[in-house]
Formats: sequence, C-alpha cells, structure tokens
Amino acid sequence: MVRLVLVLGDQLSPGVAALKKADKTSDVVVMAEVMGEATYVQHHPKKIAFLFAAMRKFAAQLESDGWRVAYSRLEDAENGGSISSELLRRAEEFGTDEVLVTEPGEFRVISDLAELPLTATSFEDDRFIASHQDFQNWADGRKQLRMEYFYRDMRRKTGLMMEGDAPAGGQWNYDHDNRKPAPGSVDFNGPMRFTPDETVSEVLTLVAERFGDNFGDLAPFWFATDTGQARQHLAYWIRMGAPLFGDFQDAMMQDERFLYHGFVGAYINAGLLDPLEVCQAVEQAWKDGDIPINAAEGFIRQIIGWREYMRGIYFHEGPEYTSRNILEHDRKLPGLYWGKKTWMACVDHAVTQTKEEAYAHHIQRLMVTGNFALLAGIDPYEVHEWYLAVYADAYEWVEAPNVIGMSQFADGGIIASKPYISSGNYINKMSDYCKSCSYKIKDKTGPDACPFNLLYWHFLDRHRARFEGNPRMAQMYRVWDRMEADKRETVLKDAGAWLAKMDAGETV
Repeated sequence: MVRLVLVLGDQLSPGVAALKKADKTSDVVVMAEVMGEATYVQHHPKKIAFLFAAMRKFAAQLESDGWRVAYSRLEDAENGGSISSELLRRAEEFGTDEVLVTEPGEFRVISDLAELPLTATSFEDDRFIASHQDFQNWADGRKQLRMEYFYRDMRRKTGLMMEGDAPAGGQWNYDHDNRKPAPGSVDFNGPMRFTPDETVSEVLTLVAERFGDNFGDLAPFWFATDTGQARQHLAYWIRMGAPLFGDFQDAMMQDERFLYHGFVGAYINAGLLDPLEVCQAVEQAWKDGDIPINAAEGFIRQIIGWREYMRGIYFHEGPEYTSRNILEHDRKLPGLYWGKKTWMACVDHAVTQTKEEAYAHHIQRLMVTGNFALLAGIDPYEVHEWYLAVYADAYEWVEAPNVIGMSQFADGGIIASKPYISSGNYINKMSDYCKSCSYKIKDKTGPDACPFNLLYWHFLDRHRARFEGNPRMAQMYRVWDRMEADKRETVLKDAGAWLAKMDAGETV
C-alpha cells in the first residue's frame, strides 16, 4: 500500500528518519512550499528563498535517487496553502491515509499534523545527537539545567575532543581564550558565495513578487542551496576562517560582518549539513594542526553544546515556553528593529546587517539587539517573533530558548543564572561601534549619554527585588548603592525620559 512520506523544509537530509522508514518502491514523498509556513511570521526574503531553492533541489535529488516525489510549488493553482491541506490533497490523489513523518521542530506544526484525519506515524528526528530521552535522563533530578554539564555529556557521548575520559588539553572549555576584542583587521573574506543557478533564479523571482514587502533585502543572494555547495563552504571556512574563529568569536566590527564565523547554522538547521559530520571535520582539522584547540572547542561547543541543549530545553519545557514573561516586560517592539533610524550605532549596524544578510552572529544578537530589548523592557514574545522572522537559521526549537531564556530571561533562569545585560562598556570593549556613535560611551547621564548606560541601571533598579540576592549580581548593586542619591535619581530620570521618547516614536 502507498504511504505518504512528509519531508519539511528543514528536513533536507537523505537520511532523515521518515525516509529511512519508507519504501522507495511504493511510497510517495510529499514536499510543499506553502503560504502558511512562509507567513506565520514575516520571514526575511532571503530565508524564504533559501528554503524554497533548497527544497526544490532536494526534491530533484530524491527523484534522481529513485523516489517518487509529489512536490507542490507555491504558485501551483491547486496548492492549498498549508502542510495539512497538501497532505490531504495528496492522500486523496494517491488513495491512502497513511503518512510517515519525521517529528517537526515546532509545536505549532506538531499540533497541526495531530489534527489531521490521517494515520500519521511520527519518528523522532535522529539527526540530533541527544534524543528526547537522553535530555530527560540528564535533566531528571537536577535543580539547575546548566548547559556546561550537558555539553560535557555530549563530549563523552560523541568522543569529540576527548582523550579517554578526559577532555583534550585538560579542560572542557577555552572561553578565556575566546574573548578577544575586535582586531585591527580581518584576514578572511567571509562565507563562500554562490552565483544563483537556474533553480535559484526562478525562486528569487517568485520571492521578489510574493514577499518583496517583507523586512530584508533579497539581493544579493549567495547562499549555498544544496549539500554539495554547503560542504564546499564548510571546507573553505575550516581552511581560511576557523583558525582565528575562537580568538574573535565575541568581537564585532562595523565593516566585517562575518569576521571569522562559520556561517553554517542555516545549512545545518535546514539539513544540508550533518551536525556531527561538521564537528568531526573541525576536530580533524585540529588534530592535523590546522586550527588551534580554542577555536575547535569553541565551535564544537556551539553545535553539540548550545544547539543540542536549546533543542532539549524547547521540548522539555513544552508549547507554552514562548509565552513566558517572568519580568512582566510589556513595551512594544520599537520601529528601530525594523530599520527605523536610530542614533545608536551598535543597534543600527546590527539591524542593518540583519536586513541585508539575514544574519548576525551570536554576540550581536545577545549583547546588542537582545541586551537592548531586555534593558528597555520589551515584550519577550515580540522579541522572539522578531528573531524568528529575520534570521535565515531561525527555527522555533532553537530560536525560542535562545531568546526567551538566554537573551530575555523571561523563563526566570532555566537557561541563564543571571540576565545577560551590560552597559555600553562591554560593547565598546568588544567592538568598534562606539567610535562612530552619536552618543558618548563615557557619558553616564545627560542628553549624549549612551542609552545602554542609562538603561542598565534602570533595569537593575526596577528589578531589584528579584536580583539583588543573586550572588552574581551583588557587585552591580553595591556599585549602584555607592552612587550619590542625586546621581541615581538623575540616571533614572534620564532613562525614563529616553524611553518615553522612544515610545512616542521619536528617533532615539
């Protein structure tokens, strides 16, 4: 009997679970470009183009491998506009009610599929290193679910950078070596860029017509859109960018948007690259003496540590996780996140880069746009939806814990032991943004004061009852308490006035 095999846009791997369980001689692969998935948030045009092009190429690959593929293009007249409607249409077309599914990475999609009047068999996505049960076993009995200890278990499980039972080099992480400020220059040209072929060009025309008003620039488009290209890029980055990745992974520069970063997140998350294979390639480069241990460990930790941990948290905490707001922040997301002019050079550069590239690295997301949102008291759900929309690598399973938990502390400390906040000093130390800023980083009050300086103390003051007992924040409150009372009053007054201007729609 014919069964349908659903392959979603972030499941573009030949070995994905549902395909491994299917019968090539009788089953039909169902893939669909649908408006429901393209519009549930206002996705960046580059993200839509990347996924549609990669989906079309993957479908063609499956067909060349002997699979029968029922592929729905967005512009097809019969396209029902949702994954569910396309599955029902294909079920009627092929006379079946059985569907094989690799578990989706968003509760929204899981819920939609569960309501279908079809017999769906779901298989856990085993492209991840930690299964749901693995994470549950690790989490059981722990008072705190800190990533560092989970990461060590993943090192042991995979054997990556291990010497017997001990970590290579005698320590688990090399964070202290990976916090160098922005260098004077960068000797790396960024990600490998691919000229759009016929398939990609066709998709770009479609996306320009249908999603041209979305936030984000579609052109120039240079992403890898198949596994072959993604592997070329990976090999190029390991050779040219990885050696200095660790040293400068936290740095930010106006004219170097990628510095030495790998730009592999979008490719891994869509299924074009296997995360373990990527880590093994980096490990091999370290073993061969081509990259230093701090670069290799820092990169591998992002993949088998943070990436796996965030997915574990997402499924462990459940569908309501994105609605959490322990700090009761309710300010609307201001227009500066959508490109409205701002005098803050760091925010302006991060948002402009996001608009043009559908990319910003982790420190730009955490310590610039995320830090500002937290200090300003912006509704974390609106912040979450913005990150989900604007980045090519964003899927809810990985984006939501990063934003709701790590960036906005809206989960009350499940992920982070304290809020990731800073004044302008951190940004000044790690970037060259402040040199061209209209505000003055050294000014603590007054009309030219860096807003991060004002809002930092404003945040600590309004949340004192929650955080003054946190040992990691005690020093911050001692500094605040040592200030003269009139200075504290001026800081809070200036911060309030600045926020009022932003709320009124003025350029800030």
